[in-house]
Amino acid sequence: MPIPSRAALVDHLVRSRIAGDVATPRDNNLSHYRKLANGDRHFWLGLELGDRWTDEQDVLAVMAERCGVVDDPGHRAGQDTIDPELTVSALERMAARLRKAVAGRERVLLATGHPGGLLDVHRHTAAALRAAGCEVLRVPGGLTADEAMVVQFADVAVLERGATLWHTHSPAPMAAILDGFEHQGTPPPDLVVADHGWAGCAGQRGLDSVGYADCNDPALFIGEAEGRLQVTVPLDDHVTDPRFYDPMTAYLLDAAGLDLPAGLDPGA
Repeated sequence: MPIPSRAALVDHLVRSRIAGDVATPRDNNLSHYRKLANGDRHFWLGLELGDRWTDEQDVLAVMAERCGVVDDPGHRAGQDTIDPELTVSALERMAARLRKAVAGRERVLLATGHPGGLLDVHRHTAAALRAAGCEVLRVPGGLTADEAMVVQFADVAVLERGATLWHTHSPAPMAAILDGFEHQGTPPPDLVVADHGWAGCAGQRGLDSVGYADCNDPALFIGEAEGRLQVTVPLDDHVTDPRFYDPMTAYLLDAAGLDLPAGLDPGA
């Protein structure tokens, strides 16, 4: 099936609720913005924000600009939104960084803290990058973080505990990988493609980092605003069917000039 046009992808994002009227409620968003502003490091996603973002309204302003949530501070409950045009524009910026990675035959690390939603997005990206000549890095063996194992599944670093892949916002798994590379004398990756604390930790350490974030995870958008992440793509990071992300992934890879790997359905 053909790669979706920009307009078709915007329509798909809204219909699948990856963007548009998303499932995350307004009060949950505002609660997370407030906790970030109050210094709760769980919501910093591995970034060091210092005292630069202590006003909840400043956080809301960034999220309205970069994610498309409702910018009215008086809107306290009910529906919130992600602007699908911002999602697609961010995908296009990410595609430009992937093109640079291919041109330089860069060493790339992919990781996810949201395997239930985004594992296939990262897996297909890894396959396309490898086919184009990039080196997809293998993580060192025997790594642990947050009382779990840091492992690689389908070329994507994940946290595994009790034979289950874990949803985590923690930066500790990425820190374990980067420290493991240093310990074994392996240079750090040229590019990290990730989400949650995996992307935040990489950006905080000065690595080129691009990632995905939901409207209740403001830290990565702030990281992009401050220049520590190169791209943050706004989306609902766990919709009802992970195949709904396939057209988005196909659009990203096609915009990057990459061949679509087997199993990726751009018209799903």
